[in-house]
Amino acid sequence: MSVFDPDRHGAGCGCCAGGSPAGMAEAVPNAVLRAVFPTAPRRRALLRAVGGATVAAALAEFFPIAAATALAEDAPKNIEKPDLKIGFIPITCASPIIMAQPMGFYSRYGLNVSVVKTAGWAIVRDKAMNREYDASHMLSPMPIALSLGLGSVQQAWQIPAIENINGQAIVLALKHKDRREPKDWKGMRFGIPFDYSMHNYLLRYYLAEAGIDPDADVQLRVMPPPDMVANLRADNIDGFLGPDPINQRAVHDGIGFIHLLSRQIWDGHPCCAFATSRAFAAENPNTFLALTKAIVDATFYANKAENRRDIAAAIAPANYLNQPPVVVEQALTGTYADGLGNVIRQPDRAGFDPFPWQSFGVWILTQMKRWGQVKGDLDYAGISRQVMLATDTGRIMRELGQTPPEAPTKSFSVMGKVFDPAAPEAYLQSFAIRRA
Repeated sequence: MSVFDPDRHGAGCGCCAGGSPAGMAEAVPNAVLRAVFPTAPRRRALLRAVGGATVAAALAEFFPIAAATALAEDAPKNIEKPDLKIGFIPITCASPIIMAQPMGFYSRYGLNVSVVKTAGWAIVRDKAMNREYDASHMLSPMPIALSLGLGSVQQAWQIPAIENINGQAIVLALKHKDRREPKDWKGMRFGIPFDYSMHNYLLRYYLAEAGIDPDADVQLRVMPPPDMVANLRADNIDGFLGPDPINQRAVHDGIGFIHLLSRQIWDGHPCCAFATSRAFAAENPNTFLALTKAIVDATFYANKAENRRDIAAAIAPANYLNQPPVVVEQALTGTYADGLGNVIRQPDRAGFDPFPWQSFGVWILTQMKRWGQVKGDLDYAGISRQVMLATDTGRIMRELGQTPPEAPTKSFSVMGKVFDPAAPEAYLQSFAIRRA
């Protein structure tokens, strides 16, 4: 095995990516070296000090280089479209999608991917639907909404991988630090990133459980995540249910505090997803397979606690999240300041699990119907099966040496209320506050 200077070869370098076995023998260890030492000066200093052979031996001792190389050589061949654009919103929910570029996961599978920072979810939706993006970071409910024609023309979309689980929070302005009971929040204004978002549904759920009608008793204002902190500072809103690291940035800037992590509403809930149109997958089956493998691989890497600090360093810069590294690190590691003078240690603040449970889709549909976004009879299971590609993702997980769940659905609890995906209408009708 050889190790060369990875900074002479970009992530999409054709001499190493998806090519000969000799090329893979260099590409894989260099991807590992970039992950362990994210900054170029540190890599060069190490190589000058001890030499490539010594570094190669050290990497091989702690990382299964041979197995990874074999996996890379088994990457899908005959890729129809190796050069791709993927849109993303600058939040940690997109960590696997973003980090897969600088940390070499796309190139491992023969892809040259440009990840494109985008200002807001409506823009992401429009660019993805217009094929300006080949695939996209999306909120988990968005592909369902697109497939149903909610808020846009109807277009079939699918989720081959969930990106993050948990990783949201309710943030309040500091002036509300003594106003912690949601039943007392009548008249308050809250920011949410999009109508078709877990943020919207979880905030509505939390408020309704406290007897607050989210459509009558408070104001919910849609705004791009990067604008939430500025709106809180300007007193345009009293709080928001937002994604990380926006929540932590409000604390860092001294204008807000973390009232509640979203895992305290539903531990293990989906947040964002990796999505493609059904047309893209049909027209580019080998590309779709390679891309899904890269994303699933990166998502499992992101879920390991020991990788979080390196990931934070890789995605914090201006071309990605444009956040102070300490803010991103607090959000990803779960050791964070809450804005009220406390340091909290919650390792499960955010997780990364790619399996697209079909029961997630069913729950989302119940909330869409609960709040009047969709009306009439719904084929809950059929729609979820079309969007949430649990079978395909399970097969890819096995190919990558992971163990997928045995079934595509499961029950779970949201604020102590059990959700049975086999009885969505009964669940929907059990809520006192609802539009349907």
